[in-house]
Amino acid sequence: MATWNLVAVGRVLSAVALPGRGFGLKCKAATQRVENMTTSNTRREFALYVARELHEAGYQALWAGGCVRDALLGREPSDYDVATNARPDEVRKVFGRHRTVPVGASFGVMLVTAPRSEDNVEVATFRKEGPYLDGRRPDSVQYCTPEEDARRRDFTINGMFYDPLKNEVLDFVGGQEDLRLGIVRAIGDAHHRITEDKLRMLRAVRIAATLEFTLDPATAAAIAEMATEIAVVSVERIFHELARMLVCPRRVRALESLRELGLLRMILPEIIPNLNEVDSAEHWGRTLRMLAGHSEMSFELAFAILLREVPTQQGRENDSPAARDAARAEVVEQICRRLKLSNQQTERICWLVQQQHVLRDAPQLPLHALKRLLVKPGAKELLMLNRVAAVAAEVDLTAVEFTERFYEETPADELNPPELINGGDLIAAGLSPGPGFKEILDSIRDRQLDVEITTREAALTVVNQLITGKSIEENS
Repeated sequence: MATWNLVAVGRVLSAVALPGRGFGLKCKAATQRVENMTTSNTRREFALYVARELHEAGYQALWAGGCVRDALLGREPSDYDVATNARPDEVRKVFGRHRTVPVGASFGVMLVTAPRSEDNVEVATFRKEGPYLDGRRPDSVQYCTPEEDARRRDFTINGMFYDPLKNEVLDFVGGQEDLRLGIVRAIGDAHHRITEDKLRMLRAVRIAATLEFTLDPATAAAIAEMATEIAVVSVERIFHELARMLVCPRRVRALESLRELGLLRMILPEIIPNLNEVDSAEHWGRTLRMLAGHSEMSFELAFAILLREVPTQQGRENDSPAARDAARAEVVEQICRRLKLSNQQTERICWLVQQQHVLRDAPQLPLHALKRLLVKPGAKELLMLNRVAAVAAEVDLTAVEFTERFYEETPADELNPPELINGGDLIAAGLSPGPGFKEILDSIRDRQLDVEITTREAALTVVNQLITGKSIEENS
């Protein structure tokens, strides 16, 4: 059974100072921060269990990467990864075939399954990697020491290990110092790190924005020089990183970095004409003010805001606002399809873009039109879009407050009451199914939402009047 000795451990338990937390934090306090986070939830408990089982089987087992970074910052890690000198077949032997799934066995990665799937832990054998000929994955791997493993990782703050059994931080790459300084820095040569996996350019931007760190100048320069090479990355991976940026409260910071580094024009070339116009500063500034208008936004809402004024074909300058928004929604749909968003995401984003200006006139809308909007699945997002747009434009909030108050105070059974009749009732009344069905049912529904009719009997009376060509007014 192969084992590895720790050699030349750099900055093991060295003094740490965290941004905003003062300087000179001693090693005991730094590791205590991690230690205190090992018993408060099942995810950490299972990661601790995995490390302990490997240790008791004679292997070294360390928490690795982002979970160590987050714990040292006092943040709750979203997941835990374990690095070990155990080979994949040895990991499987420790936990059993039914508890392990090879998710990257050729790269030395096994998934150890937990009672709750969200607590699963990836266990990776310490490895160094061969060339990344496809700009994403290494062509070969070689098992190695923890230090060699650390030096093949992306950024210094992600290159640290933590031994949960000894309560030791193992830092071969200066990650603790960069945590203290608030810097995202590539390990070793930045160009080389990015060449290995071009997605690291987006990851650097996202991590810096999320943690409110700055990019190391050499890392930023390498990203700017290599920005066009993001084109070799699959749209699925790009979308995943972009979505994480947009749901982050510091999404504006991320987008500004993407623009400054030349990545935004590669990811979303459709919005670049807006940035090149004479009034680009105001357009972009308004978009950013809207995105900063609320800390918590769904990806769909944030993406709709980012694309809400995407340029359409020329010659539509004299169209009505509704027609222009409908045209924008068509362009946005093409963007969503290119990025391979789900149908549900695409529909929601396009709907928000198409309806973005409707609520500006909410107090003047017919009651049925307002209710129909506010029962849609994206209604809350549309309300938020309406507010952040008004605040960003510094306009009167009367219509915004009216709509929000109406939505909050109207009971659900009044906002979306059960339908009084259906197609079966029209057939019973002597109508044959056809295009006119929807027109009649919509008319009845509108009158119900306008509280003109409230009973099934009244609805059927209106149906009979419509069939015979009579209006309610004629019989009133």
